[in-house]
Order: sequence, then C-alpha cells, then structure tokens
Amino acid sequence: MQRYNSQTALVVVDVQNDFTDRNGSLYVMGGARVVPTINGQVEEALANEAFVVYTQDWHPPHTPHFQPDGGIWPVHCVAGTWGAEFHPSLKVEGPAVRKGANGEDGYSGFTMRDPTTGETIPTELQDLLRKRNIERVVVCGLATDYCVNATAIDAANLGFETAVLTDAVRAVNLKTGDSERAIDEMKQAGVQTWQTRMR
Repeated sequence: MQRYNSQTALVVVDVQNDFTDRNGSLYVMGGARVVPTINGQVEEALANEAFVVYTQDWHPPHTPHFQPDGGIWPVHCVAGTWGAEFHPSLKVEGPAVRKGANGEDGYSGFTMRDPTTGETIPTELQDLLRKRNIERVVVCGLATDYCVNATAIDAANLGFETAVLTDAVRAVNLKTGDSERAIDEMKQAGVQTWQTRMR
C-alpha cells in the first residue's frame, strides 16, 4: 500500500523541546527517540507529494491551563521560549499550526478549548487541509494520550481517513495504561493504527 500521495497530510504533533528534552518542563519519556522515525516519514511523505504540517503548543506565560493558574500542567511551551521551539533535529518542511496562544487548552491540532467556558474554536489546520483537497491524515508526535489522541480523533470526526503511526508517538502516562487507553479511544473513533515500516 502506498501510504502517501498528494491527497495525504502528515501531521507532526508537538515535537517541541519541553516535551522531548530531559530538561524540558513536561518531558515525555522517550520523546526524542521518535524524531529520527518522524524525519523518515517526512522524507517519505514529501517524496510522494504529500503535505507535511506541524502543530506547536504556543502558550502565554499565564493561562488556566497551567498549575500556577489552577490548571493541571506545569508551565510549558511558552511562546517565544526555548521550550516551545521544535526539537533541533526535527525536519521542519511545512507550516506550523500554533495552538493555545490565547490561553486555550490546545490538545487537538484542529480545535482549541477555553479552559473556563469550555467553548471551542478552530485552528487553521482544517482549512489548510481542505484547500489542498486532503483526504487522508497520518498523525505522529507527542503525546499519544493527549495531543496525538485529540488530533487524530478530531481528524476522523471531520471525515478524513485517519491513521496514527504507533511507533512514532510516545505517551505521558500520568496513569499507568493511558497510552493503551488512548490507542483504544482512537480505534473506536475510526482511526487506523499503522507502523512506519509497513508498506
């Protein structure tokens, strides 16, 4: 099976220093290890005329998303800081969709949610895909149990044929088994699970 073509988008989710570096404020165990695998997928996608797009947490210094302001997460990926930058070895060969810039919860690449009112607003990701007549979305990156999960499920709910590359993601695992539960949730939403070495 040819995975990538001109109607496919590879969505690389949140491969940023705060998640991939051991000195990052919200380090995901093994986060940096997926970078070479993702880079290989970027090369394969581009070689087959697919669209590559990246998501990027881009938070203000204070937001209800963060622990000091009543949220559940340590301060991370603050706009313009080292922590918000992409991992230095990541091949960035497409546009970046920044999320959470106004203090929203930015789990999905497609939508952001106001942490106090619960209101959701779209990012520009769906428009980027529709303008290119994308039919299939392939998701990889960080983290399996949060932003990858939300992005893949939103893509499937929006009518895209959607797959997640299970060997190109890593999980936070706040609770044991969160990764497996996230994969199950994605499958139940119609998301396919692929390995990068699958042809």
